[in-house]
Amino acid sequence: MSAEALKTLFHPFEAAAVSVPGKGERILFLGAEPSLHLPTGFEAALHLVQGFRPHFRALQAAGFTVTPQPAGDGFDAALVLAGRHRGQNELRVAEAIECVAEGGLIIVAGGKEDGIASLRKRVGDLVPLDGHLPKYHGIAFWLHRPVDMQAAAALRAANPALLVGDRFHTAPGMFSFDRVDAGSKLLVDNLPGDLRGSAADFCAGWGYVAAEMAARSPGLSALDLYEADFDALEAARGNLGNTVARGFFWTDLLAEPVQHRYDVIAMNPPFHRSRAAEPEIGAGMIRAAAKALKPGGRLFMVANRQLPYEPVLSAAFASHAELARDGMFKVHVARR
Repeated sequence: MSAEALKTLFHPFEAAAVSVPGKGERILFLGAEPSLHLPTGFEAALHLVQGFRPHFRALQAAGFTVTPQPAGDGFDAALVLAGRHRGQNELRVAEAIECVAEGGLIIVAGGKEDGIASLRKRVGDLVPLDGHLPKYHGIAFWLHRPVDMQAAAALRAANPALLVGDRFHTAPGMFSFDRVDAGSKLLVDNLPGDLRGSAADFCAGWGYVAAEMAARSPGLSALDLYEADFDALEAARGNLGNTVARGFFWTDLLAEPVQHRYDVIAMNPPFHRSRAAEPEIGAGMIRAAAKALKPGGRLFMVANRQLPYEPVLSAAFASHAELARDGMFKVHVARR
């Protein structure tokens, strides 16, 4: 659906509903994803923002200027690609309003299944919209940045940073941003309390599993976190500030090799891409963990109980067993 939403985003230019930006103009693109194709005559300088490491690397490889968070202001226009997370979409629109010069064009687009109609209504209630176009199973709408920042302030106020369990700072758009994920809790509840040596949390998110590892296993000498979501990793850095955690690596574990070797790795890997289940993601994480463990090192992993990871564990490790399961998840332990 992202490819369709990208086409929807650029459709107002192709339909001549808005002018194509030319040389000398600076355009901010929030939520940019790979496979974008610029309309004919689009010659403005694009500054892409993408915090998901695989997309970031793909955009860089395609020759675009890309950063994990917005940098700078006074842009002539902004593009916002909306996704499935309502709060994140509203915060991106707020960022666009804040980063664009007064009167600058802002175009927002997304898929109908992802709630773009409700986002259009929400933004339209705060600031006048100049137009909209449905196309490619989505909607694009646009506005010009108002003189004041009241709309941006309202969108931010509606989506404040959260505190989960009175301990963990999170924000909309992160995985399980408003609660401790049930799979992660099952994993933590079944970790031995005597873990020792160097450890890593793969797919660390905002740091729950790593924080519990540090708290429950005083024998750990070092703890590193690996995460593909830049914002989540930054949240984890703050959440793990006074622990044994040392390294915070913004990494695509399926494509970038891990340089360190560990005695213990814990992980709750993703198994979805968009709405489709893709067990190969978890399988790739298992192989990455096996390569990053010292001989005799252990992997503790939680997964959806329906996913057939046992053959992958058998191929990558000397031994493995199931530690626990509930109605949705199972916890594996494997020794290299």
